[in-house]
Amino acid sequence: MSLGARQYHLAVGPGDVSECVLLPGDPGRVLKIAEFLEGARKVAENREFLTYRGTYRGVDVTATSTGIGCPSAAIAIEELANVGARVFIRVGTSGAIDPEVSVGDLVIPVGAIRNEGTSYYYVPEGFPAVPDFGLVRALVEAAEERGYRYHVGVISTDDAFYAETPDYLEDLRKLGVKSLDMESSTLFVVAHLRGLRAATVLGVVANLTTGDGVFAVEDPRRAEAVRRAIEVALEALARVKEGGGAGGI
Repeated sequence: MSLGARQYHLAVGPGDVSECVLLPGDPGRVLKIAEFLEGARKVAENREFLTYRGTYRGVDVTATSTGIGCPSAAIAIEELANVGARVFIRVGTSGAIDPEVSVGDLVIPVGAIRNEGTSYYYVPEGFPAVPDFGLVRALVEAAEERGYRYHVGVISTDDAFYAETPDYLEDLRKLGVKSLDMESSTLFVVAHLRGLRAATVLGVVANLTTGDGVFAVEDPRRAEAVRRAIEVALEALARVKEGGGAGGI
């Protein structure tokens, strides 16, 4: 797909998106992000990809859903970059496996195990999946400013939601892995290769080790975790845009 053209999957074109983009998986979370933006407007919608744009504290922000998993996330990142996006923060949910991580907490990854297939089309086995340090620092500062409980560490990005056996989860727990998601490792790899900046903040909606919150879809802590992740991501973008110790944009 050529640079500057209307993109095949996202249906966005030149001038449609901002430099700074939040990437939730769920299209419904785009609408939640839009509630925090001034002048929020729908830009495009196609398949699982819903895009809104507005401003937060004077920063031009786009929110685009990626759907579930690394293949569609890679498509979203590539096509957004084709039309001018440069800074990405994934705003997702996560199942914790560290027993010290509670439902409602935030996880800010400093690396992701590539337990998925998409990133292997980009880089070989052994290549690390790591976020942008300045964005990670901005996320941490934003979480601390709000007094939100957060954890910094390694996550595992997986492909098969229902194939994670107890033995598999225990092996990851013994390695000190904080939690699981399904998109971050590919986000980090693609961003690195394309000269982009990327990071992730995850709201914890269940702990797969303790059993707390597992499939408790009506648990109000889930909505609170998502809200906190959105707030921290937006504030991090504002800090980075202002050059607040995180490298600027």
